[in-house]
Amino acid sequence: MNNSAANTGRVLWAGLRALLVLTVITGVLYPLAVTGIAQLAFPGKANGSEIESGGRVVGSELIGQTYNLPMKEGEETAAPDLKWFQPRPSNGLGSNSVNTQYSIILSGATNRSGDNEDLIQWVKDAKAAVIKDNSVSGYKVKPSDVPADAVTSSGSGLDPHISPEYAELQVHRIAEKNHLTVAQVDKLVADHTDGRILGFVGEPRVNVLQLNIALKELTKG
Repeated sequence: MNNSAANTGRVLWAGLRALLVLTVITGVLYPLAVTGIAQLAFPGKANGSEIESGGRVVGSELIGQTYNLPMKEGEETAAPDLKWFQPRPSNGLGSNSVNTQYSIILSGATNRSGDNEDLIQWVKDAKAAVIKDNSVSGYKVKPSDVPADAVTSSGSGLDPHISPEYAELQVHRIAEKNHLTVAQVDKLVADHTDGRILGFVGEPRVNVLQLNIALKELTKG
């Protein structure tokens, strides 16, 4: 009986020591080592790919955000501030959508099929709004000019990029609202258009936050 109890005690003590050692290695030392390497090798990405403007962090290059006017009493949704480039719709295309207004609490698509009546109506409404908002004096947006990303959300609802076509569609409005020339805004879009990764992966894209930061700097000048 005593030998059996002693053997059991030795096994339990050995197990406890193994638990403590592995906890220190995998729960403390390994995370610290990985964090340290990440901070030294690529601190920007390790810290969330933060974007700074005016000496403060204004967002991440990986997460989209809205550029809206302050909500007025009685409004259910905020109206877009049209002096800024607008992102693609978040999944807040409708009141029953998964995500609304780039809320990072929940990421996901609408999960509605292409023939869903609600989705079709949301896209039609979004398209009408894009045409209305971006048609200014001397420049009329045609329905055929509206790219898909102007009226549909991404799979995550958090995409920070828009297509160069959608950015170009907004150029005349941005120029008018900010008292700039179309040529100035065109150059701004061209300077902030990223090509395909390695020349063949993905599609050209424009990061809306970085573009709006550059627009803010341009209007200051």
